[in-house]
Amino acid sequence: MQNLTALLAKKNTLNQTQIKNILTLLDKGDTIPFIARYRKELTGGADDEQLRLFHDVYLSAKRLLERKEEILHILKEREHLDVKLQTQIQEAESMTALEDIYRPYKEKKNTRAATAIKQELEPLANILQSAKLTKEEFTRKAKQFVRGEVKDVAHAIKGAQDIVAERYAEQPKEREVLRQMVQRHGNIEVKATKHFTENGSFKNYKAHTEKAAYIPSHRYLAIKRGEKEKELSVKLTIDTERYLETLKRYKLRDYMGSSKSLLLEAYKDGFKRLLYPSIEREVFALLKEKADAAAIGVFGKNMTQLFMSPPVTGKVLLGVDPAYRTGCKLAVIDENGKYLDHAVIYPVPPRDEYDKSRDVVAKLVKKYNIQGAAIGNGTASNETQAFFAKLNSDGVSIPYTVVSEAGASVYSASAIAAREYPDLDVTIRGAISIAGRVRDPMATLVKIDPKSLGIGQYQHDVDQKLLERKLHEGVESLVNAVGVDVNSASASLLSYVAGVGMKVAENIVKHRENEGAFDSKKAVLKVKGLGAKAYEQAAGFLRIREGKSIFDNTGIHPESYAVAKALEKYNDLSDTKRIAEELNVGEPTLRDIIKELAKPGFDPREELPSIPFKQGLTDINALREGSIVSGVVRNIADFGAFVDIGLKNDGMIHISEISQQRIKHPLEVLSVNQYLPRVEVISIDLEKNKVGLSLKEV
Repeated sequence: MQNLTALLAKKNTLNQTQIKNILTLLDKGDTIPFIARYRKELTGGADDEQLRLFHDVYLSAKRLLERKEEILHILKEREHLDVKLQTQIQEAESMTALEDIYRPYKEKKNTRAATAIKQELEPLANILQSAKLTKEEFTRKAKQFVRGEVKDVAHAIKGAQDIVAERYAEQPKEREVLRQMVQRHGNIEVKATKHFTENGSFKNYKAHTEKAAYIPSHRYLAIKRGEKEKELSVKLTIDTERYLETLKRYKLRDYMGSSKSLLLEAYKDGFKRLLYPSIEREVFALLKEKADAAAIGVFGKNMTQLFMSPPVTGKVLLGVDPAYRTGCKLAVIDENGKYLDHAVIYPVPPRDEYDKSRDVVAKLVKKYNIQGAAIGNGTASNETQAFFAKLNSDGVSIPYTVVSEAGASVYSASAIAAREYPDLDVTIRGAISIAGRVRDPMATLVKIDPKSLGIGQYQHDVDQKLLERKLHEGVESLVNAVGVDVNSASASLLSYVAGVGMKVAENIVKHRENEGAFDSKKAVLKVKGLGAKAYEQAAGFLRIREGKSIFDNTGIHPESYAVAKALEKYNDLSDTKRIAEELNVGEPTLRDIIKELAKPGFDPREELPSIPFKQGLTDINALREGSIVSGVVRNIADFGAFVDIGLKNDGMIHISEISQQRIKHPLEVLSVNQYLPRVEVISIDLEKNKVGLSLKEV
């Protein structure tokens, strides 16, 4: 624990006391959302994101310490361990440095050097590396090793060179020097292969060179995808000749014997055959790791903004899943998201049944008092929007908004959807999902694999295990930040509450279906499988809207109910330090309690701008360069943002057109589902139905 604490202290900004406290809490089985929200006094107020970063560093540090112990054990067993080597291992601060130290001592079976060592050529290699003999003297010395499998002098010399080459390639210092050189000065060189498709997805990389140190994550992932699809070849290059000249001066500057030419050959061979390819693989892996982390970071931020879109409350909504041949599927949900009715209409080609479709929608609007429609942005979306725009002009008042339907088909065919709507066709389930994305985005989208949400960039090219873990953590943080109504939430939503999980979440749903609504947080303890520890972790994040106590509709943890009750005797709560001392509670916790009591049932999403509805439609043929339009941001990537302005394809704002000030990433200015009331059209491609947009002048 002490070694781990010291190592962690070097790798983050938390002090050793905070680190010890966090490690103790984690060992007790406390979850990160619980620690972040209800143990602030012990962590110095570290938030959820800081704690997750700490947890990543903690796991990395733990792996490093475990690997050190493993290597020390192996070296001791093989009698290679001395005080100097042990100190080097114990002081290594990264896995790369540790593996560099250990590399020369690894057992090798099939290398050229291993073969030469078996042929007893190691003493000759030592003589060569000393470079004290002339070439003729060394050659005469080599004759003494011609025996057994060593057929002649050339064989003996080559074997000695192979041993020296491997020794050189495994020196930690040489590896680190070259690693730094490649990372700082290496170029990524990309070329087209014989399978390259002209004007295809990788046309910009047909002959591309870029500094490895500066390549953006999205470009690197694109290049690696091209390599995977065999359209591109990729390599890392440095000024090899300059490196070898430096090597010659550095390695051979004090050697007088002419056998140094043989030694230089060995070093060059070690560099070209062993050292450089090994470092190239390392740097490629590091670039991929960094690109994955950046792409997953962008994906996570997009997901956060999407999930935190404010719910449209108090409205009956119509979900519309557009299609051409099979018709537009309609689903009605009430103010609480409960399914009411469905229908299918054919307002778009090939049938173009405007009148029939209008009558069906008008009947549903009248019957259920529908106050808004959510239209999916997939196939036939533009034509369906045109239909609803005409409805509004014909007196059937139903304002609409367009939502991403990404993942709707995945959800509709899932086991979750089958359990929720066993008697409905999958197409109607999809329309319900589209309506739910307006009614309560988080509750709806949590049922869908985040990778299917159509946000971010290159999510299928990154480390899938890391992506899954990061996205699960992201959803968990968001769900716990908002809080969950235990009497209405689905099992999917409840499963993300700290300490719960899917099995217990399903038991919660079964319990309320069989026993009725929970009237207090304490009543949740009756749920099968939810023990005291799980309850401790979950209770603060659960909400009982109409329970016995007002505290149950807040983020106040039941362990603090007595403190919350005691606040009734205070007329002035401004002196939190004094009150905290009197009530024997931490000041950060007290401030949180006061904040919760000020707004029982508060949903942080309510403070965000509401989702815009509209009645008209944008026509690309009516657009001109300089036209001003409005739209909603649908996705954000490193290079720009995609904005729905009511056309078949989203318009594109390049990062250079987002702000008059230089920005490093679009997320500094924009967010997913953000409404942009004024966007300038700067380019129109009617053939490809593409529109370029800008925010710089508006």
